[in-house]
Amino acid sequence: MQTDKKPSTSFLSRLGPGLVTGAADDDPSGIGTHSQVGAQFGYGLSWTFLFSFPLMVAIQEVAAEIGRVTGAGIARNMRRHYPRPLLVLMVGLLLIANIVNLGADLAAMGAAVGLLIGGPIGLYTLLFGLFCIIVEVALSYERYASVLKWATLSLFAYVAVVIVAQVPWGEALTSLVVPRIEWTGAYATAVVAILGTTISPYLFFWQAGQEIEEQKRHRVKPLCITPKDAGPELKRIRIDTLTGMAFSSIVSLAIVFATAATLHANGIRDIETSAQAAEALRPIAGNFAFALFALGIIGTGLLAVPVLAGSAAYAVTEMFGMAGSLDAKPTKARLFYGTIAVTTLLGVSLQYVGIDPARALYWAAVVNGVLAAPLMVMMMLIVRNPRAMGRLTLGLRATITGWIATAVMAVATIVFFATL
Repeated sequence: MQTDKKPSTSFLSRLGPGLVTGAADDDPSGIGTHSQVGAQFGYGLSWTFLFSFPLMVAIQEVAAEIGRVTGAGIARNMRRHYPRPLLVLMVGLLLIANIVNLGADLAAMGAAVGLLIGGPIGLYTLLFGLFCIIVEVALSYERYASVLKWATLSLFAYVAVVIVAQVPWGEALTSLVVPRIEWTGAYATAVVAILGTTISPYLFFWQAGQEIEEQKRHRVKPLCITPKDAGPELKRIRIDTLTGMAFSSIVSLAIVFATAATLHANGIRDIETSAQAAEALRPIAGNFAFALFALGIIGTGLLAVPVLAGSAAYAVTEMFGMAGSLDAKPTKARLFYGTIAVTTLLGVSLQYVGIDPARALYWAAVVNGVLAAPLMVMMMLIVRNPRAMGRLTLGLRATITGWIATAVMAVATIVFFATL
């Protein structure tokens, strides 16, 4: 019995930043996008998740290696090695996109509670925002990392939904490897939307920042200073990132399959938000599936909101050359925690100024589209720069995959703007 437990413990101990990053990718906004894809196209776009999986693994691994090898985040490395105006522009775009995403995610969480128990959605949204700020400020990094790790379990709600949705598995699994491509603007836009929700700038900043937090927690030096320790650490990053991104892709597919088998199969094609998807499920799949879907929105939101606010905080503090950490006392990291609080509250405020969450998300996608490919170019330059990475610059195979991911996002961005 003991020998069986050791490998499991060893594997679980390797999971952290990559697992949480992957799970946070399936935020309420992403759930809304995937629900729309399943409702509108059925299983027709399932192949994109298989296609995008190695690309998201490659670029998230680059982000993690930047943090662990250099001991500094993406913004701090840009500040050290590249023009300052470029850094300010990218962090500014990140803040705009994150605030809009925060607003949409918090509004979806409030709407989900409203669907479950009724009552004032605006108040629920505000309370969720305040709760996320308090948790992120009050808990030590070690405890907070543990909470986030357990919060990833909320995504299993969507695995349960797909189990009760009576999916025709032969058709669904075939769609993964046999693309049904439609040469229409709507189809192209949906492909870009999927890529935009799976490869997102805020996830780059977050995973790099978390690797630095882990380095400090274990009291070890950056790998550029201790390259002899690189082998096991880079292997850990690879396992962690692969697991997190696989988890993210499986959950995304579960949402697409569930909505394809229920909403699309019953002629419901137009879904704009995750809350709408939950509500539309009730008469088709029953109260149990509806409740699971709604609870999943709340659970994933509680995971994603701190990640969105935290990634903004890492970027802002690094841009100004200041220290910022989830393990720091609030009085010692005012800018860091202030950024978390302000971005979250600005997100909450969007619902009070009459901004439609679905429309806001559309413009957040525009901003992310402008930011993603150039930021990925900067990351690839950093990870190949000996001044930043020392002897541990990215290997040839990983470099090729990273540049392919960057090129795909650049093409997706061009297609997105061409279909506006």
